[in-house]
Amino acid sequence: MRICILCYRGNPYSGGQGVYLKYVAEEMVRQGHEVHAIVGPPYPTHMKGVTTHFIHNNEYFVKKGLGIINPEDPFDILGPLNTYEYLSTRLNAFSEISAFSFRAFVKLKTLMKTTRFDVILDNQCVGYGLLLMKHLGVPVIATIHHPLSIDLEAVLERASSFKNRLKGVMFYPVLMQRIVSKRLDHVITVSEDSKRTIHRDFGVPLEKQSVVYNGLDTSIFKPARGVKRKKGKMVFVGNVEDGKKGFAYLLKALPRIQSDLHLTVVDGASPHHRITNALIGRLDLSGRLEFTGKATNEELVRHYSEAELVIVPSVYEGFGFPAAEAMACGAPVIASDGGALPEVVGDAGVVVPARDERALAKAIDALYQDKQRMKKFSRMGMERVKKTFTWEGAVTQMTGVFNRFVR
Repeated sequence: MRICILCYRGNPYSGGQGVYLKYVAEEMVRQGHEVHAIVGPPYPTHMKGVTTHFIHNNEYFVKKGLGIINPEDPFDILGPLNTYEYLSTRLNAFSEISAFSFRAFVKLKTLMKTTRFDVILDNQCVGYGLLLMKHLGVPVIATIHHPLSIDLEAVLERASSFKNRLKGVMFYPVLMQRIVSKRLDHVITVSEDSKRTIHRDFGVPLEKQSVVYNGLDTSIFKPARGVKRKKGKMVFVGNVEDGKKGFAYLLKALPRIQSDLHLTVVDGASPHHRITNALIGRLDLSGRLEFTGKATNEELVRHYSEAELVIVPSVYEGFGFPAAEAMACGAPVIASDGGALPEVVGDAGVVVPARDERALAKAIDALYQDKQRMKKFSRMGMERVKKTFTWEGAVTQMTGVFNRFVR
């Protein structure tokens, strides 16, 4: 098949969508498909065998004052899409997604003059431009990792004022994704929980969705050679300022934990820790945890390999890469039942109710005092990842879905 993948932020270090793009696109090539990728900034690193087309973005959302003016083309801002992006971002709207979808449509129209695609796969954009693509006579399918309504709920829950709530409502294009997703040929999602949530929040019929679990690169995520578990090391990986990650509940659990454990926080996604630092101060936890800052894959694998326990206390996960990564590295995992985490962990770890610091603390103490159970979960976790979460299997399932729509 000849497949075109769309990704509005293509770099693996800009979020899960960039990781998904890289592994899905390269595996499609390995399986004999011709793959093109239309990507926005930050752009991906080289993807072997993939033809990449770059979409420009002026990044008005992060620019202020005269920084919005392009010195090489001062009148660039007067272009229709640029004007739309600039004005909407002044209202705190995140219009990067919709603008990318329109620009991707224009690029696709040009490419289709010489290259006939069998299927278009959108990766989490779900912008209005996809509806225009449907008129190109090619099936349009989207991967939705989770609906943006979940992100909006998390922001509204933590917002301290009406102004901040209004900013959240303006920022997330939930209505757009609800309108577009129902009109696509099909939706691929990464868990049964996401499938139900997309049906509930976006109204996409269950029969128009297919679940394809993410894969994991076990050539990277595996027990680090020569690295031993560090006594008392407990690890959390994620953006601590993202309410969906449930880090506040782990902090509230720390004073209740009786075992001699020290928390290592691997957090490279948040530019500030305002809410977190306030909670740490209030709970007087400064001596019980450390922050590593951003970690390379090699450093992350080392943390997983040194950990006696890895905690994933998320309020919601469409999939939950930290749980799968930790299991692949042989670390015993305690996760919440937020979103898809029970699907990822299965019977290879401990699952506790989300938003319940008491249950979390109790589970941590119980597992840490049962070394045989920890060893069992270490072995079972590695086996589960190798069996269930492979990119080869994911792409085989995905292309099976495509075959139902190829004309």
